[in-house]
Amino acid sequence: MRKAGRVVALIHERIREAIEPGVTTRELDRLAREVLKQNSAEPSFLNYAPVPGVRPFPATICTSINEEIVHGIPGPRALCEGDLVKIDAGAVVEGFHGDGATTIVVGAGTEAANALVEATRTSLKTGIEAAQPGNRIGDIGAAIEGFVLPLGYELVREYTGHGIGRRLHEPPQVPNHGHAGTGMKLRPGMTIAIEPMVNIGSWQTETLEDGWTVVTADRSLSAHFEHTIAITKQGPEILTALPD
Repeated sequence: MRKAGRVVALIHERIREAIEPGVTTRELDRLAREVLKQNSAEPSFLNYAPVPGVRPFPATICTSINEEIVHGIPGPRALCEGDLVKIDAGAVVEGFHGDGATTIVVGAGTEAANALVEATRTSLKTGIEAAQPGNRIGDIGAAIEGFVLPLGYELVREYTGHGIGRRLHEPPQVPNHGHAGTGMKLRPGMTIAIEPMVNIGSWQTETLEDGWTVVTADRSLSAHFEHTIAITKQGPEILTALPD
């Protein structure tokens, strides 16, 4: 899983270098495919269908802009100055998945957008710090919620983090809110994806007609960060980040 996580981190790095006004989300998807090919990896998301009858996801990565929270489909849309672009990427190496997301501001961005991004990034760090062996799943959500809500933001509730391994989504669910001391105990050897989705406005969501793109119900800005981590005896190990 470290190999798959490294590929996810490389995708984010390559896309971060390429993002600028005028670049299309389809071009970002092409860059992700190149990184996967260069590293002998397969995409986790392409043709993924969570349940029978659902239209398979048609792209390599998710590109969600501004009020789009998650699962945005790459296409001809060109990025504009100030856009909040959420890049969610997954990779499979030797049968194991890595999953990670980042939010990138195109250009300078507004004060409100930059503050939202920084708060969401920090909320992920807070959740990871709570993922200590012996703690419980509820400690992660409680830590994220305890950081985010006092800042005046809201947390998406319908979508959560998850277990990950030989499948992209495995038990347990890892909510971004909840009560400390509840839920499954975290044990060394477990691998989970933690992914807070933070909105400036309401926590409520809608899914667009494409069947995939999830947006804020009030069309307020949203940010999203995610890491795949391993629970070890020494504490949480981030698998989807490159070495400093």
